[in-house]
Amino acid sequence: MARQKYGVETAGSFNRRQQFFSRFIFGILVDLTVLNLFDEYWGLVAIGSFSVSLFAAVLLQTLLKLTIRFEHWVGAFFAGKPGRYWKAARLLSAWLILFGSKFLILGAIDLAFGEQVHFGGPLHGIVAFIVVVIAMLAAEAAVVRFNRWLGQAESTD
Repeated sequence: MARQKYGVETAGSFNRRQQFFSRFIFGILVDLTVLNLFDEYWGLVAIGSFSVSLFAAVLLQTLLKLTIRFEHWVGAFFAGKPGRYWKAARLLSAWLILFGSKFLILGAIDLAFGEQVHFGGPLHGIVAFIVVVIAMLAAEAAVVRFNRWLGQAESTD
């Protein structure tokens, strides 16, 4: 009914690569928005230009996706093992990968952009960087939840 009312045609289903690409592009756009908002409103984040922030968002999204994929791969190794030792090893490895990767990502940003992207403040900008990454992940999660809500709302129309 709603599709007829507004003249919207169904787009059909998307394959896995199309879904990944769509999520990746939305992630880049969310990261770009978050980076530029922090650049504009928080003195501890400085980005040289919009173009630099776009390339930084692409790099961040790529490295974050790779980190999560690696963490899931390591987690799958421990998931099949019974016992508390393996469960503790899985939790510790996940924490080490997810937390430790932030240092590698910050290093990659510094290597790629030098002084064009600067995170200042405590611990040589690590705290500011972690705040920005947490904000990015929260914003991405909010967009995903909103998108799912839209899908559920449409199915009830």
